[in-house]
Amino acid sequence: MSTTALWLTILAIGVLTFGIRLSFIALTDRIALPPFALRVLRFVPVAVLTAIIVPELVLPTGTLDLSLGNARLIAGALAVVVAWRTRNIALTLVVGMVALWLLQFVLHAQ
Repeated sequence: MSTTALWLTILAIGVLTFGIRLSFIALTDRIALPPFALRVLRFVPVAVLTAIIVPELVLPTGTLDLSLGNARLIAGALAVVVAWRTRNIALTLVVGMVALWLLQFVLHAQ
């Protein structure tokens, strides 16, 4: 593939992606979604974040690891508890990252 074709492909993909995302924003006032669709769409962010985060926690090396030696899983569980109890995003991130760093240090120092 030539450089020109590559850049044209990247540009076309960018324009299409932008157009798709813009259509949802631009058409929000013109099209009323049924109540069922609105209820379902409330769960999209949770589902997407879960699909991204859970594999990173339980498959840190590409294989299922549910052991106490999995620092990511323990730190993630701690972050979930902090998020559930405080509903504070910044505190959740700080506690989760500090826990991960400490657990990695402790588990790899042995």
